[in-house]
Amino acid sequence: MRLAFAGTPAAALPTLDALLKSRHEVAAVISRPDARAGRGQRLAASPVTRRAAEAGIQVLQPERPGDPEFLARLREIAPDCCPVVAYGALLPQSALDIPAHGWVNLHFSILPAWRGAAPVQHAILHGDDLTGATTFRIVRELDAGPVFGVLTEPIRPSDTAGDLLDRLAGAGADLMVATLDGIQSGELQARDQPPHGVSMAPKVTTADARVEWAAPAMAIDRLVRACTPEPGAWTELDDVRVKLWPVALAGADAGSLGIGEVRALRDRVVVGTATTLVVLGDVQPHGKRRMPAADWARGVRLGARQAVLGRDEPG
Repeated sequence: MRLAFAGTPAAALPTLDALLKSRHEVAAVISRPDARAGRGQRLAASPVTRRAAEAGIQVLQPERPGDPEFLARLREIAPDCCPVVAYGALLPQSALDIPAHGWVNLHFSILPAWRGAAPVQHAILHGDDLTGATTFRIVRELDAGPVFGVLTEPIRPSDTAGDLLDRLAGAGADLMVATLDGIQSGELQARDQPPHGVSMAPKVTTADARVEWAAPAMAIDRLVRACTPEPGAWTELDDVRVKLWPVALAGADAGSLGIGEVRALRDRVVVGTATTLVVLGDVQPHGKRRMPAADWARGVRLGARQAVLGRDEPG
């Protein structure tokens, strides 16, 4: 089939690469416009845009996928199908109607669970044991279209959102190719999603990523892993924001501390929660480099005072 692939972040690259190696023709790539990034806030192309340019494929970057100029160009390209992975914009019906076989999305959950922008983060945050990926035909209702194929993936106790997304992106690429093969042959038919079991996964914001030390240790562990690498879990000490990487649960013999009380021991830094203590992993104070928590504790003289991790509002 003749394809126009839509995607933006690095998680879409395995599928783009797999399609370029498949029997299908990637005639064009659709990605979000260049955006400002990094400390210098310079305009930067998306990972998908860069990969397409390397492969010599034309790239369309509409401000809105309903723009008349974009729709006219897509009609000229005349794709049979538009596979999608994390494109990042809602598609109007005028765009959905162009390819004969529609737009087929690879979504990183087992639909209808975790519809929305952050399915991997919410699966970890809510303690799911199993997740997966789904290919489905896009309709106007968010992530509600009929399903072509599903794969499953266990969530490991130490998984961050980045770890899990990497595995799903790799396995999902094969699922997308198999889905397009089946659509082309006529052997694969989409089936409606069940009406029950729907859950939503909105974007996880910086405010959502603030650690509340009054929560149980297990919930804090899930929050930090769900927010790694983005948007990054955080707390604060003496009004200084501190970014957190994954924590560990302390053993029952670790003693007890008050809620949010932080203490530097000989070989680790522990914090009190509503249940057991947690052991901090790497941390990054605002404006400084990432470092082991023990190095940070020496720098702020935790061993010489009693300190409590508090909260401020995200800027």
